[in-house]
Amino acid sequence: MPENRRPKRMRRAIAIGLAALALLLLAMPATPSFAQASGHVQVKFVKAGLLVGGGTGSGVLNYRGRNYSFKVSGLSVGITAGASVGRFDGRASGIRDVGDFVGTYSSVGGGFALVGGVNGVHLRNEKGVTIVLQGPKAGVELASNISAITIAWK
Repeated sequence: MPENRRPKRMRRAIAIGLAALALLLLAMPATPSFAQASGHVQVKFVKAGLLVGGGTGSGVLNYRGRNYSFKVSGLSVGITAGASVGRFDGRASGIRDVGDFVGTYSSVGGGFALVGGVNGVHLRNEKGVTIVLQGPKAGVELASNISAITIAWK
């Protein structure tokens, strides 16, 4: 009795077709509305304090080809003495929507400046956006503290 191989071939062809479709769907990039993107950030920040420090500044986020101006204010608690002006440059990542960028960021860090110095900061907000900045600062300052930074649109 000859064995009918047609149903077996049909099942195999369907399985191969479904596997190819699954691979194609997995290989497709996420649509921009769901994808996280990073943006370029530039900030100028003026800071002063003794034990408790405070600061204010402004910056620009370049995200998906558009510039968004923002203001920055912050408060730090810890060892803070002196005053400085810093210009920072870096990246913001984990942004799903430009509105995710604004909010309150926390940071633990420190820095030192005697006339001139270099500073770096790593910030994260409640929406999962991370900002990593670095750059020169000028002034006289010694700091080791916990900071809360608030970013709002201008």
